[in-house]
Amino acid sequence: MKRVLFVTSEAVPFIKTGGLADVAGSLPKYFSKNEYEVSVMLPKYMCIREDMRKKMHHILHFYVDLGWRKQYVGILEAKEDGIQYYFIDNEFYFAGDRPYNNIYEDVEKFAFFSKAVLEALPHMNYQPDIIHCHDWQTGLVPVYLENIYKKNVFYQNMKTVFTIHNLQFQGRWNLKAVKDITGLPDALFTPDKLESYGEGNYLKGGIVYADAVTTVSPTYAYEITTPDGGEGLDGLIRSNSYKLSGIINGIDYNEYNPKADPKIAYLYDANDLEEGKRKNKQALLKDMNLPYSDDVMLVGIVSRMTEQKGFSLVDYMMDELLSSGKFEIVALGTGEERYENMFRYYESRYPDRLKANIMYSEEAAHRIYAASDAFLMPSLFEPCGLSQLMSLRYGTVPVVRETGGLKDTVEPYNEYQHTGTGFTFSNYNAHEMRDSLLYAYQVFHENRTGWLDIARRGMEQNFSWSSSAKEYEKLYARL
Repeated sequence: MKRVLFVTSEAVPFIKTGGLADVAGSLPKYFSKNEYEVSVMLPKYMCIREDMRKKMHHILHFYVDLGWRKQYVGILEAKEDGIQYYFIDNEFYFAGDRPYNNIYEDVEKFAFFSKAVLEALPHMNYQPDIIHCHDWQTGLVPVYLENIYKKNVFYQNMKTVFTIHNLQFQGRWNLKAVKDITGLPDALFTPDKLESYGEGNYLKGGIVYADAVTTVSPTYAYEITTPDGGEGLDGLIRSNSYKLSGIINGIDYNEYNPKADPKIAYLYDANDLEEGKRKNKQALLKDMNLPYSDDVMLVGIVSRMTEQKGFSLVDYMMDELLSSGKFEIVALGTGEERYENMFRYYESRYPDRLKANIMYSEEAAHRIYAASDAFLMPSLFEPCGLSQLMSLRYGTVPVVRETGGLKDTVEPYNEYQHTGTGFTFSNYNAHEMRDSLLYAYQVFHENRTGWLDIARRGMEQNFSWSSSAKEYEKLYARL
Protein backbone atom coordinates (compact mmCIF):
# COMPACT_ATOMS: atom_id res chain seq x y z
CA MET A 1 0.00 0.00 0.00
CA LYS A 2 1.54 3.30 -1.13
CA ARG A 3 0.77 6.46 0.77
CA VAL A 4 0.32 9.56 -1.40
CA LEU A 5 -0.09 13.08 -0.04
CA PHE A 6 -1.55 15.73 -2.34
CA VAL A 7 -0.28 19.18 -1.36
CA THR A 8 -2.33 21.98 -2.89
CA SER A 9 -3.43 25.56 -2.33
CA GLU A 10 -7.08 24.68 -3.03
CA ALA A 11 -9.35 21.66 -3.29
CA VAL A 12 -13.09 21.09 -3.65
CA PRO A 13 -15.32 20.99 -1.72
CA PHE A 14 -13.46 23.28 0.70
CA ILE A 15 -12.10 26.12 -1.48
CA LYS A 16 -12.09 26.73 -5.22
CA THR A 17 -10.91 29.49 -7.53
CA GLY A 18 -10.20 27.37 -10.63
CA GLY A 19 -9.59 23.96 -12.16
CA LEU A 20 -6.76 23.12 -9.72
CA ALA A 21 -9.36 22.68 -6.96
CA ASP A 22 -11.29 20.15 -9.08
CA VAL A 23 -8.15 18.09 -9.68
CA ALA A 24 -6.96 18.13 -6.06
CA GLY A 25 -10.38 17.39 -4.62
CA SER A 26 -11.69 14.89 -7.17
CA LEU A 27 -8.71 12.83 -8.39
CA PRO A 28 -7.84 11.25 -4.97
CA LYS A 29 -11.20 9.44 -4.91
CA TYR A 30 -10.37 7.43 -8.01
CA PHE A 31 -7.13 5.69 -7.08
CA SER A 32 -7.21 1.96 -6.38
CA LYS A 33 -8.13 1.63 -2.70
CA ASN A 34 -6.18 -1.64 -2.51
CA GLU A 35 -2.92 -0.05 -3.67
CA TYR A 36 -3.04 3.64 -2.72
CA GLU A 37 -3.96 5.62 0.37
CA VAL A 38 -4.35 9.21 -0.85
CA SER A 39 -4.73 12.20 1.49
CA VAL A 40 -4.88 15.93 0.77
CA MET A 41 -3.22 18.81 2.64
CA LEU A 42 -4.13 22.47 2.08
CA PRO A 43 -4.29 25.78 3.97
CA LYS A 44 -7.13 26.47 6.40
CA TYR A 45 -8.28 29.74 4.88
CA MET A 46 -10.63 31.91 6.89
CA CYS A 47 -12.68 32.33 3.69
CA ILE A 48 -13.62 28.63 3.63
CA ARG A 49 -17.38 28.41 4.17
CA GLU A 50 -18.32 28.12 7.83
CA ASP A 51 -20.22 24.86 7.35
CA MET A 52 -17.06 23.29 5.89
CA ARG A 53 -14.83 24.72 8.64
CA LYS A 54 -17.12 23.15 11.24
CA LYS A 55 -16.17 19.72 9.87
CA MET A 56 -12.51 20.25 10.83
CA HIS A 57 -11.01 19.01 14.08
CA HIS A 58 -7.78 20.28 15.66
CA ILE A 59 -5.26 17.50 16.23
CA LEU A 60 -1.98 19.26 17.15
CA HIS A 61 0.14 22.39 16.84
CA PHE A 62 3.83 23.33 16.79
CA TYR A 63 6.12 26.14 15.62
CA VAL A 64 8.18 26.33 12.45
CA ASP A 65 11.23 28.45 11.59
CA LEU A 66 10.80 30.47 8.41
CA GLY A 67 13.96 32.47 7.78
CA TRP A 68 14.38 34.49 10.96
CA ARG A 69 10.71 34.06 11.93
CA LYS A 70 9.14 31.46 14.22
CA GLN A 71 5.53 30.85 13.20
CA TYR A 72 2.61 28.93 14.68
CA VAL A 73 1.34 25.89 12.77
CA GLY A 74 -1.97 24.26 13.64
CA ILE A 75 -3.02 20.96 12.06
CA LEU A 76 -6.68 20.11 11.58
CA GLU A 77 -8.29 17.16 9.88
CA ALA A 78 -11.58 16.31 8.20
CA LYS A 79 -12.97 13.35 6.29
CA GLU A 80 -14.96 14.12 3.16
CA ASP A 81 -16.27 11.63 0.62
CA GLY A 82 -13.93 8.96 2.00
CA ILE A 83 -10.79 11.11 1.61
CA GLN A 84 -8.67 12.31 4.54
CA TYR A 85 -7.99 16.05 4.43
CA TYR A 86 -5.42 17.88 6.56
CA PHE A 87 -5.33 21.66 7.00
CA ILE A 88 -2.43 23.96 7.88
CA ASP A 89 -3.68 26.70 10.19
CA ASN A 90 -2.12 30.13 10.71
CA GLU A 91 -4.44 33.11 10.88
CA PHE A 92 -1.67 35.60 10.08
CA TYR A 93 -1.16 34.02 6.65
CA PHE A 94 -4.57 32.55 5.85
CA ALA A 95 -6.97 35.30 7.00
CA GLY A 96 -8.83 37.46 4.49
CA ASP A 97 -11.75 37.06 2.13
CA ARG A 98 -9.89 35.17 -0.62
CA PRO A 99 -7.10 32.58 -0.79
CA TYR A 100 -4.75 34.62 -2.98
CA ASN A 101 -3.64 38.22 -2.53
CA ASN A 102 -0.75 40.35 -3.80
CA ILE A 103 2.23 38.32 -4.97
CA TYR A 104 4.54 39.87 -2.37
CA GLU A 105 2.19 38.51 0.31
CA ASP A 106 1.65 35.16 -1.36
CA VAL A 107 5.34 34.29 -1.75
CA GLU A 108 5.72 34.39 2.05
CA LYS A 109 2.37 32.69 2.66
CA PHE A 110 3.22 29.71 0.47
CA ALA A 111 6.84 29.47 1.62
CA PHE A 112 5.35 29.07 5.11
CA PHE A 113 2.80 26.55 3.82
CA SER A 114 5.44 24.46 2.01
CA LYS A 115 7.72 24.28 5.02
CA ALA A 116 4.84 23.67 7.44
CA VAL A 117 3.69 20.69 5.34
CA LEU A 118 7.08 18.97 5.69
CA GLU A 119 7.50 19.89 9.36
CA ALA A 120 4.04 18.51 10.13
CA LEU A 121 4.70 14.96 8.91
CA PRO A 122 6.76 13.64 11.86
CA HIS A 123 4.51 15.48 14.33
CA MET A 124 1.57 13.61 12.76
CA ASN A 125 3.52 10.35 12.55
CA TYR A 126 2.54 10.33 8.87
CA GLN A 127 5.15 9.16 6.38
CA PRO A 128 3.94 9.38 2.75
CA ASP A 129 5.81 7.52 0.01
CA ILE A 130 4.97 10.22 -2.53
CA ILE A 131 4.22 13.92 -2.05
CA HIS A 132 2.28 15.19 -5.06
CA CYS A 133 2.61 18.99 -5.31
CA HIS A 134 0.43 21.26 -7.44
CA ASP A 135 1.44 24.56 -9.05
CA TRP A 136 3.86 27.25 -7.89
CA GLN A 137 2.28 27.61 -4.45
CA THR A 138 3.83 24.23 -3.53
CA GLY A 139 6.99 24.54 -5.62
CA LEU A 140 9.18 24.91 -2.53
CA VAL A 141 8.15 21.53 -1.09
CA PRO A 142 10.58 19.57 -3.32
CA VAL A 143 13.23 22.27 -2.74
CA TYR A 144 13.02 22.08 1.06
CA LEU A 145 12.75 18.29 0.98
CA GLU A 146 15.86 17.71 -1.14
CA ASN A 147 18.07 20.38 0.39
CA ILE A 148 17.10 20.35 4.07
CA TYR A 149 14.80 17.59 5.21
CA LYS A 150 16.34 14.55 3.52
CA LYS A 151 19.23 14.84 5.96
CA ASN A 152 16.72 13.38 8.43
CA VAL A 153 16.14 9.64 8.00
CA PHE A 154 12.36 10.14 8.39
CA TYR A 155 12.21 11.84 4.97
CA GLN A 156 14.86 9.93 3.01
CA ASN A 157 12.59 7.61 1.02
CA MET A 158 9.99 10.23 0.07
CA LYS A 159 9.55 11.02 -3.63
CA THR A 160 7.92 14.11 -5.12
CA VAL A 161 5.72 14.74 -8.16
CA PHE A 162 5.19 18.34 -9.28
CA THR A 163 2.20 19.12 -11.52
CA ILE A 164 2.07 22.32 -13.57
CA HIS A 165 -1.54 23.34 -14.14
CA ASN A 166 -0.67 26.66 -15.79
CA LEU A 167 2.92 27.68 -16.51
CA GLN A 168 1.94 31.34 -16.76
CA PHE A 169 1.75 31.55 -12.96
CA GLN A 170 5.21 30.99 -11.50
CA GLY A 171 5.42 32.63 -8.07
CA ARG A 172 8.14 35.15 -8.97
CA TRP A 173 9.34 37.92 -6.68
CA ASN A 174 12.35 40.02 -5.67
CA LEU A 175 15.39 37.77 -5.21
CA LYS A 176 16.59 39.33 -1.95
CA ALA A 177 13.11 39.16 -0.43
CA VAL A 178 12.66 35.51 -1.46
CA LYS A 179 16.03 34.60 0.12
CA ASP A 180 14.98 36.33 3.33
CA ILE A 181 11.55 34.68 3.38
CA THR A 182 12.61 31.13 2.58
CA GLY A 183 15.85 30.98 4.55
CA LEU A 184 17.36 28.93 1.72
CA PRO A 185 21.12 29.22 1.03
CA ASP A 186 22.46 31.55 -1.68
CA ALA A 187 23.80 28.56 -3.60
CA LEU A 188 20.24 27.61 -4.62
CA PHE A 189 19.55 30.98 -6.26
CA THR A 190 21.34 30.37 -9.54
CA PRO A 191 19.94 30.30 -13.11
CA ASP A 192 19.81 26.49 -13.11
CA LYS A 193 17.84 26.39 -9.85
CA LEU A 194 15.58 29.05 -8.25
CA GLU A 195 16.80 32.28 -9.89
CA SER A 196 14.91 33.45 -12.97
CA TYR A 197 15.61 36.75 -14.75
CA GLY A 198 16.79 38.36 -11.53
CA GLU A 199 13.91 37.07 -9.41
CA GLY A 200 13.23 34.09 -7.17
CA ASN A 201 10.91 31.60 -8.88
CA TYR A 202 9.00 28.99 -6.85
CA LEU A 203 7.66 27.05 -9.83
CA LYS A 204 11.18 26.71 -11.20
CA GLY A 205 12.26 25.16 -7.89
CA GLY A 206 9.52 22.57 -8.19
CA ILE A 207 10.59 21.64 -11.71
CA VAL A 208 14.27 21.32 -10.79
CA TYR A 209 13.95 19.35 -7.55
CA ALA A 210 10.87 17.12 -8.06
CA ASP A 211 11.47 13.49 -8.99
CA ALA A 212 8.79 13.72 -11.70
CA VAL A 213 7.10 16.68 -13.38
CA THR A 214 3.70 16.48 -15.04
CA THR A 215 1.38 18.82 -16.87
CA VAL A 216 -2.30 18.33 -17.52
CA SER A 217 -2.14 17.20 -21.16
CA PRO A 218 0.47 15.63 -23.48
CA THR A 219 0.30 18.50 -25.98
CA TYR A 220 0.79 21.11 -23.26
CA ALA A 221 3.79 19.10 -22.02
CA TYR A 222 5.31 19.61 -25.47
CA GLU A 223 4.21 23.25 -25.83
CA ILE A 224 5.97 24.34 -22.63
CA THR A 225 9.29 23.13 -24.06
CA THR A 226 8.98 25.68 -26.90
CA PRO A 227 9.78 29.42 -26.84
CA ASP A 228 6.13 30.23 -27.66
CA GLY A 229 4.68 28.20 -24.81
CA GLY A 230 7.52 28.07 -22.30
CA GLU A 231 6.85 31.40 -20.56
CA GLY A 232 10.60 32.04 -20.32
CA LEU A 233 11.35 28.61 -18.85
CA ASP A 234 11.44 26.52 -22.05
CA GLY A 235 15.20 25.96 -21.81
CA LEU A 236 14.96 24.73 -18.22
CA ILE A 237 11.99 22.51 -19.07
CA ARG A 238 13.79 21.01 -22.07
CA SER A 239 16.74 20.16 -19.83
CA ASN A 240 14.32 18.42 -17.45
CA SER A 241 12.19 16.81 -20.16
CA TYR A 242 13.47 13.34 -19.16
CA LYS A 243 11.13 13.49 -16.15
CA LEU A 244 8.25 15.40 -17.84
CA SER A 245 4.95 13.86 -18.92
CA GLY A 246 1.41 15.01 -19.67
CA ILE A 247 -1.69 13.42 -18.14
CA ILE A 248 -5.15 14.64 -19.14
CA ASN A 249 -7.42 15.86 -16.35
CA GLY A 250 -10.83 14.27 -15.97
CA ILE A 251 -14.31 15.18 -14.85
CA ASP A 252 -16.64 13.53 -12.35
CA TYR A 253 -18.93 11.37 -14.49
CA ASN A 254 -21.42 11.14 -11.65
CA GLU A 255 -21.76 14.90 -11.33
CA TYR A 256 -21.75 15.48 -15.09
CA ASN A 257 -24.28 12.92 -16.26
CA PRO A 258 -27.15 14.02 -18.53
CA LYS A 259 -29.06 10.89 -17.60
CA ALA A 260 -29.18 11.79 -13.89
CA ASP A 261 -28.32 15.49 -13.57
CA PRO A 262 -30.79 17.23 -11.21
CA LYS A 263 -29.65 20.66 -12.47
CA ILE A 264 -30.94 20.27 -16.04
CA ALA A 265 -34.51 20.58 -17.30
CA TYR A 266 -34.82 17.16 -18.99
CA LEU A 267 -32.76 14.01 -18.56
CA TYR A 268 -31.44 12.17 -21.63
CA ASP A 269 -28.71 9.88 -22.92
CA ALA A 270 -27.24 8.97 -26.31
CA ASN A 271 -30.36 6.98 -27.26
CA ASP A 272 -32.76 9.94 -26.97
CA LEU A 273 -30.17 12.63 -27.62
CA GLU A 274 -32.13 14.60 -30.22
CA GLU A 275 -35.29 14.92 -28.12
CA GLY A 276 -33.37 15.57 -24.90
CA LYS A 277 -31.28 18.33 -26.45
CA ARG A 278 -34.33 19.95 -28.01
CA LYS A 279 -36.25 20.03 -24.72
CA ASN A 280 -33.29 21.42 -22.79
CA LYS A 281 -32.67 24.00 -25.51
CA GLN A 282 -36.28 25.13 -25.46
CA ALA A 283 -36.28 25.42 -21.66
CA LEU A 284 -33.03 27.39 -21.51
CA LEU A 285 -33.97 29.79 -24.30
CA LYS A 286 -37.32 30.43 -22.67
CA ASP A 287 -35.57 31.37 -19.42
CA MET A 288 -33.08 33.53 -21.31
CA ASN A 289 -35.84 35.31 -23.30
CA LEU A 290 -34.36 34.16 -26.60
CA PRO A 291 -36.45 32.75 -29.47
CA TYR A 292 -36.28 29.04 -30.31
CA SER A 293 -35.75 27.73 -33.84
CA ASP A 294 -34.63 24.32 -35.05
CA ASP A 295 -32.57 26.04 -37.74
CA VAL A 296 -30.60 28.29 -35.39
CA MET A 297 -27.53 26.80 -33.69
CA LEU A 298 -27.25 27.55 -29.98
CA VAL A 299 -23.59 28.13 -29.08
CA GLY A 300 -22.69 27.85 -25.41
CA ILE A 301 -19.79 29.60 -23.67
CA VAL A 302 -18.88 28.86 -20.04
CA SER A 303 -15.55 30.46 -19.25
CA ARG A 304 -13.40 32.95 -17.47
CA MET A 305 -13.56 35.99 -19.74
CA THR A 306 -9.85 36.55 -20.35
CA GLU A 307 -7.43 36.94 -23.23
CA GLN A 308 -6.15 33.38 -22.62
CA LYS A 309 -9.61 32.00 -23.38
CA GLY A 310 -9.66 33.53 -26.86
CA PHE A 311 -12.18 36.32 -26.36
CA SER A 312 -10.30 38.73 -28.61
CA LEU A 313 -11.29 36.40 -31.48
CA VAL A 314 -14.89 36.31 -30.29
CA ASP A 315 -14.95 40.10 -30.06
CA TYR A 316 -13.64 40.44 -33.61
CA MET A 317 -16.28 38.14 -35.15
CA MET A 318 -19.32 38.73 -32.90
CA ASP A 319 -21.08 41.17 -35.24
CA GLU A 320 -20.72 38.86 -38.22
CA LEU A 321 -21.83 35.75 -36.32
CA LEU A 322 -24.89 37.28 -34.68
CA SER A 323 -26.04 39.21 -37.76
CA SER A 324 -25.91 36.04 -39.90
CA GLY A 325 -29.12 34.67 -38.39
CA LYS A 326 -27.47 31.27 -37.97
CA PHE A 327 -26.39 31.49 -34.34
CA GLU A 328 -27.64 32.30 -30.88
CA ILE A 329 -25.12 32.54 -28.04
CA VAL A 330 -25.58 32.02 -24.31
CA ALA A 331 -22.49 33.00 -22.32
CA LEU A 332 -21.72 32.48 -18.64
CA GLY A 333 -18.72 33.73 -16.68
CA THR A 334 -16.79 36.66 -15.29
CA GLY A 335 -13.32 38.02 -15.94
CA GLU A 336 -11.59 41.00 -17.49
CA GLU A 337 -13.77 44.09 -17.58
CA ARG A 338 -13.22 44.70 -21.30
CA TYR A 339 -14.67 41.29 -22.19
CA GLU A 340 -17.53 41.52 -19.72
CA ASN A 341 -18.43 44.87 -21.32
CA MET A 342 -18.00 43.39 -24.79
CA PHE A 343 -20.70 40.84 -24.03
CA ARG A 344 -22.94 43.47 -22.47
CA TYR A 345 -22.57 45.65 -25.57
CA TYR A 346 -23.45 42.90 -28.04
CA GLU A 347 -26.35 41.76 -25.87
CA SER A 348 -27.82 45.27 -26.08
CA ARG A 349 -27.24 45.28 -29.84
CA TYR A 350 -28.61 41.76 -30.49
CA PRO A 351 -31.09 41.13 -27.64
CA ASP A 352 -32.75 38.27 -29.53
CA ARG A 353 -29.43 36.56 -30.37
CA LEU A 354 -27.22 36.83 -27.29
CA LYS A 355 -27.68 36.41 -23.56
CA ALA A 356 -24.68 37.38 -21.45
CA ASN A 357 -24.73 36.10 -17.87
CA ILE A 358 -21.85 37.98 -16.21
CA MET A 359 -21.77 35.71 -13.18
CA TYR A 360 -21.04 32.09 -12.35
CA SER A 361 -23.47 29.41 -11.28
CA GLU A 362 -22.95 25.64 -11.37
CA GLU A 363 -26.64 25.11 -12.16
CA ALA A 364 -26.53 27.56 -15.06
CA ALA A 365 -23.36 25.93 -16.38
CA HIS A 366 -24.96 22.48 -16.39
CA ARG A 367 -28.03 23.83 -18.16
CA ILE A 368 -25.88 25.44 -20.86
CA TYR A 369 -23.93 22.21 -21.41
CA ALA A 370 -27.19 20.28 -21.75
CA ALA A 371 -29.03 22.79 -23.96
CA SER A 372 -26.38 24.01 -26.40
CA ASP A 373 -25.85 22.52 -29.84
CA ALA A 374 -22.20 23.58 -29.93
CA PHE A 375 -19.67 24.80 -27.37
CA LEU A 376 -17.09 27.45 -28.28
CA MET A 377 -13.59 27.37 -26.77
CA PRO A 378 -11.07 29.27 -28.98
CA SER A 379 -8.27 29.49 -26.40
CA LEU A 380 -4.93 31.20 -26.99
CA PHE A 381 -3.47 28.40 -24.87
CA GLU A 382 -5.16 25.77 -22.73
CA PRO A 383 -3.13 23.48 -20.46
CA CYS A 384 -6.00 20.97 -20.31
CA GLY A 385 -9.45 22.52 -20.24
CA LEU A 386 -12.44 20.94 -18.54
CA SER A 387 -15.35 22.65 -20.27
CA GLN A 388 -14.82 20.77 -23.55
CA LEU A 389 -14.90 17.49 -21.58
CA MET A 390 -18.18 18.51 -19.98
CA SER A 391 -19.66 19.51 -23.33
CA LEU A 392 -18.67 16.14 -24.86
CA ARG A 393 -20.33 14.37 -21.94
CA TYR A 394 -23.61 16.21 -22.68
CA GLY A 395 -23.53 15.63 -26.45
CA THR A 396 -22.69 19.28 -27.12
CA VAL A 397 -20.27 19.49 -30.03
CA PRO A 398 -17.10 21.47 -29.16
CA VAL A 399 -15.60 24.04 -31.54
CA VAL A 400 -12.05 24.56 -30.29
CA ARG A 401 -8.59 25.78 -31.20
CA GLU A 402 -5.97 23.03 -31.49
CA THR A 403 -3.86 23.85 -28.46
CA GLY A 404 -2.90 21.99 -25.27
CA GLY A 405 -5.57 19.71 -23.88
CA LEU A 406 -8.12 20.86 -26.46
CA LYS A 407 -6.02 19.22 -29.18
CA ASP A 408 -5.70 16.04 -27.10
CA THR A 409 -9.39 15.65 -26.29
CA VAL A 410 -11.34 16.89 -29.35
CA GLU A 411 -10.91 14.86 -32.53
CA PRO A 412 -11.64 17.00 -35.63
CA TYR A 413 -14.66 15.96 -37.69
CA ASN A 414 -13.93 14.13 -40.95
CA GLU A 415 -17.03 14.07 -43.14
CA TYR A 416 -15.56 11.43 -45.48
CA GLN A 417 -14.49 8.91 -42.86
CA HIS A 418 -17.39 9.75 -40.52
CA THR A 419 -15.06 10.26 -37.56
CA GLY A 420 -14.43 13.02 -35.06
CA THR A 421 -16.03 14.52 -31.98
CA GLY A 422 -15.89 18.25 -32.78
CA PHE A 423 -14.63 21.05 -35.01
CA THR A 424 -11.14 22.51 -34.68
CA PHE A 425 -8.90 25.24 -36.09
CA SER A 426 -5.14 25.51 -35.73
CA ASN A 427 -4.07 29.17 -35.76
CA TYR A 428 -5.06 31.88 -33.32
CA ASN A 429 -7.06 33.66 -35.99
CA ALA A 430 -10.58 35.07 -35.84
CA HIS A 431 -11.46 34.10 -39.40
CA GLU A 432 -10.37 30.50 -38.83
CA MET A 433 -12.62 30.42 -35.79
CA ARG A 434 -15.50 31.85 -37.83
CA ASP A 435 -14.94 29.30 -40.62
CA SER A 436 -15.00 26.43 -38.11
CA LEU A 437 -18.29 27.70 -36.69
CA LEU A 438 -19.76 28.09 -40.18
CA TYR A 439 -18.65 24.56 -41.11
CA ALA A 440 -20.22 23.27 -37.90
CA TYR A 441 -23.42 25.15 -38.75
CA GLN A 442 -23.45 23.66 -42.25
CA VAL A 443 -23.34 20.11 -40.85
CA PHE A 444 -25.89 21.01 -38.15
CA HIS A 445 -28.29 22.51 -40.71
CA GLU A 446 -27.84 20.21 -43.72
CA ASN A 447 -26.84 16.87 -42.20
CA ARG A 448 -28.61 16.48 -38.88
CA THR A 449 -27.96 12.73 -38.78
CA GLY A 450 -24.23 13.34 -39.20
CA TRP A 451 -24.37 16.03 -36.50
CA LEU A 452 -26.03 13.68 -34.03
CA ASP A 453 -23.40 11.04 -34.83
CA ILE A 454 -20.66 13.54 -33.91
CA ALA A 455 -22.44 14.31 -30.64
CA ARG A 456 -22.90 10.63 -29.80
CA ARG A 457 -19.23 9.88 -30.47
CA GLY A 458 -18.40 12.65 -28.02
CA MET A 459 -20.66 11.10 -25.40
CA GLU A 460 -18.88 7.75 -25.84
CA GLN A 461 -15.47 9.22 -24.92
CA ASN A 462 -14.07 8.40 -21.49
CA PHE A 463 -12.51 11.42 -19.82
CA SER A 464 -13.46 10.38 -16.30
CA TRP A 465 -11.11 10.76 -13.35
CA SER A 466 -10.73 6.97 -13.37
CA SER A 467 -8.71 7.21 -16.60
CA SER A 468 -6.52 9.99 -15.16
CA ALA A 469 -5.95 8.06 -11.93
CA LYS A 470 -4.71 5.00 -13.84
CA GLU A 471 -2.07 7.16 -15.59
CA TYR A 472 -0.92 8.67 -12.29
CA GLU A 473 -0.74 5.18 -10.78
CA LYS A 474 1.65 4.17 -13.59
CA LEU A 475 3.77 7.24 -12.86
CA TYR A 476 3.86 6.57 -9.11
CA ALA A 477 4.88 2.96 -9.76
CA ARG A 478 7.93 4.16 -11.71
CA LEU A 479 9.25 6.34 -8.88
